[in-house]
Amino acid sequence: MMFPSLKQPRPWLLTALIGLSATGVAGLTHTPLTPFAFSTAYAEDELGQEVGKPLQQAQAALDAHHPAQALEFIKRADAVPTKTAYESYVIAQMRAAAASQAGDVPTALKAYDVLITNERTAPATRHQMLMAQASLAYGAHDYPSAARAASRYLREAGPNPAMQTLLLQCYYLQQDWKGLTEVGKATLAADQKAKLIPAENQLQMLATAYDKLHDITNKTGIYVKLVKYYARPQYWQMLIHDLTTDSTLTPRMVFNLQRLRLATGLLTNPAEFQDMAERAVQMGLPQLALNLLDEGYNRHLLGTGPQAAAQARFRAFVAQRANEIRAALPSAVEHAKTSPDAGLSLTAGYNLVLNGQVDQGIALMQQGLAKHPHQPDLARLTLGMALLDGGKRTEAIALFNSVDSDGAADNLAQLWAVQLTSHAASAGK
Repeated sequence: MMFPSLKQPRPWLLTALIGLSATGVAGLTHTPLTPFAFSTAYAEDELGQEVGKPLQQAQAALDAHHPAQALEFIKRADAVPTKTAYESYVIAQMRAAAASQAGDVPTALKAYDVLITNERTAPATRHQMLMAQASLAYGAHDYPSAARAASRYLREAGPNPAMQTLLLQCYYLQQDWKGLTEVGKATLAADQKAKLIPAENQLQMLATAYDKLHDITNKTGIYVKLVKYYARPQYWQMLIHDLTTDSTLTPRMVFNLQRLRLATGLLTNPAEFQDMAERAVQMGLPQLALNLLDEGYNRHLLGTGPQAAAQARFRAFVAQRANEIRAALPSAVEHAKTSPDAGLSLTAGYNLVLNGQVDQGIALMQQGLAKHPHQPDLARLTLGMALLDGGKRTEAIALFNSVDSDGAADNLAQLWAVQLTSHAASAGK
């Protein structure tokens, strides 16, 4: 007697492999896996009586929730020496289901390996099996096996938030911080390529890993993404704290950070206001320094207390320097246009913006960007700030939003985008 073929499945055959959820991985569920989603059907795909009868008994045992008994029947079917490749495949299906129901994770994982590597398994079904295998191993705390299955799934099927989270959690729970960051970098790159927003819990795990590795630079980059995509106050606080204590920031980066802190209401120390203005003067932008000082006076942070006279003298000095730069600006602009030095075009252009010639200044700064500045990321950030100071807020936000890479200047640009966008949203309410 021949049992039903692949083309005519009967109800007693395994109708679905068990879809399991990984404990602790939010949103990770699986569609039931049908045993009939093969990539190819073969003429000999039939179950003989020697194999079919014990598998039918195994199915009945599974239906009665007796997985251990089902495994014994499956073992009898597997012991048939003349079984075909198809029969071995169905045996593996039954074993995966029975072992999963029995909680025999090692046996279930081995059965999944047989199914996943078999050419009869269609690609879409193989991907589902990889998800089930990863989830099963994860639930059993077999994190190396779970990581292997999840990694293969992501290589073959592409980005999937549940599988990405499971993979990162495998490294997180083993406290393999280096491994977590390596996988995390690949995950972020895949998300970026697919134009997907990184999951918040994935970014949190990466931030923790970089913190454990004392990698402040990369930790800051992750917090920038947390602020960018999930603008929670605690992320801003952590980020600003880390940036403020980062001794590797260049003076220009420190100046931009000071301006960001001013925009977010975190720069309130009069001494810091003066320091910020001094940096602007040193950058050849005394008019910007004067504007910032006047903001300090408007906020009543300057001009009061025992330092009021000293602050007034400093403001007078800055105003004089601004007048001198303004008077020399036409010749500085002409020199910048013919010079190969990108910095001259950027500084002269910014001064044009600060003195009311916004369009001419932006055009000159863009010429400077085309001259291959030594620090192109900082040059882009400077252009964005000039757009903002010139009243071109929308263009500034667009420029800042176009940045999605690592580095201190790029991080600051992304933070400005978040700050300006959130401020505009609040003002519109």
